[in-house]
This record gives sequence, structure tokens and C-alpha cells, in this order.
Amino acid sequence: MFNKDSNTNIQRANILSQALPYIQKFNGKTIVIKYGGNAMINEDLKNAVIRDIVLMNCVGIKVVVVHGGGPEINDFLNKIGKKSEFINGLRVTDEETVEVVQMVLAGKVNKDLVSLIDKNGGKAIGLCGIDADLLKAKKSEVQNGVDLGYVGEIVEVNDSIIEHCLNGGYIPVISTVALGQDDGKVYNINADSAAAKISIKLKAEKFILLTDVPGLLLNSKDESTMVSQLKIEDIKELIETKVITGGMIPKVDCCIEAVKGGVRRTHIIDGRVSHSLLLEVFSNEGVGTMIS
Repeated sequence: MFNKDSNTNIQRANILSQALPYIQKFNGKTIVIKYGGNAMINEDLKNAVIRDIVLMNCVGIKVVVVHGGGPEINDFLNKIGKKSEFINGLRVTDEETVEVVQMVLAGKVNKDLVSLIDKNGGKAIGLCGIDADLLKAKKSEVQNGVDLGYVGEIVEVNDSIIEHCLNGGYIPVISTVALGQDDGKVYNINADSAAAKISIKLKAEKFILLTDVPGLLLNSKDESTMVSQLKIEDIKELIETKVITGGMIPKVDCCIEAVKGGVRRTHIIDGRVSHSLLLEVFSNEGVGTMIS
């Protein structure tokens, strides 16, 4: 007897069937996901993202998660009465602040994500850039006449430990603190930039940035103006004409760096949309903006 439940089950079967070509296409391929923003704060969205990541891993995709944790760092700094200061989107990081960054990112945020993946049936390993010399850095240049302190730029990615985890079926979850290549000091690293460099080193099939906007908008106040696809040669004009401004510029720059470094496709997608990762990876239409 046919009923509403039967119809629902048929719809579910059709969805799974339509996903098959994409499961086959990306089986054994590496996808690097930069995870942060609202999708990391809202508990419902966090659970949806984690379930997407576990599902991707279960169908044979090698998933690497690189995470931020700015709101959590801000909360802790507020508790100890320390004001957060940013220059061009980078946190001014003195000696006390870098200790907080290391503790919050490599400790609480990283282990919370690892625990959540494990609870949803995945196998995760928490890493930070200090582990096994995963990330080596140099001190960042002065920005607008301000010394950012313990803020670094990645100069080397040791991918062997990541590959070891992936080959064992684990999901590496990476927090972006790193040791200085020359001075051995701990540096705070921008997670978007770190994720791009990791995706290049791993020769990833995709680099996905989960953000708090639908994608790249031609009019920042009108979500209907989102551009679904861009070539890197189109972006320079959009920046010069101030279509791309503010915090979107460094995200776009990371995508450009990844594409020039050999990553086939990069994506800026809306982490506020439940299961946006699955929509991007397992459908022809995808979501957000693809830069290739």
C-alpha cells in the first residue's frame, strides 16, 4: 500500500541515487574545509556541518578540517579584561594574547570539534601547527605602521602527518598556531591563509571556505546578486571597482592562491545554510561562489 511514508522514502532514495556520480568522482580525493564563523557558533548548524563531514569521510572522501575560533578567543580575552584589536582583519597578538590563542584554539576549540566528530561516528585526530612541525611560520610584516606582535605567515607545510592520518581513515582537525622557522616562537596564523596553503600542499581537489555570507555578492546588501562562478582573472577588476571589499578580499585572495597553487576548485559557501557542504559536493548546482 502506497502512503506518505512511501513517497518520502522514494524521495530519499532518489536523492541518494543522484549523489552517486559525485560520490564516485570524489572517492579517494582530498577536500580541505576552512571551518569558522556562525556555523561554528550555532549548535544546530555545528551539528549539521559535523554530520556532513562524517558522511563525506564515510563515502571515501579524504576530509581535512582547518578551523578558526575568533569568537572563543574574544570571550576568553574579555574574561581576563583584555581588549581585542585588529588591523586588516588580523589580531594584534602580544605575548599574553598568543598564550590565550594557543590554549583556546589548540585546546578547547580543537578538542570540542574532535569530540563532536567522534560522537557522530567519525574518527578524528586533533592537530595544531606545532605538532610534528606541521606548520612553520615567519613573523608577519608591519601592517599600517603597526607591529602585529606574534602573528605569523606560513612558510612551510609538513604534510606527512596529515597524509598519515588520512591514509588511516582519520579526519585531521587542525588549529592554526605555528612555530617560527627561525626563532622557535609560537605564532598566531590566519586560518583562511593556513587552509589555502594546506590545500596546495595536499594537492586537494577542492578548498571550501565556510563563511557568514551566501558567497561573493555584486551588491553586498542584495543576496540575489551572488555570483556563482568566477575565474581568477575576473577578480582584479572586481576589487579595483570596489565590488569586492573588506573582509571578502582576504578570503578571495586565499582562493586565488589555492587555485594558482594547483587546487582545481575553490568555493566560498554559506555556513549558515544547513548541509551546505553536501549541497556543494554532491550536487551539480552547488552553493555559494566557485573560483577556478
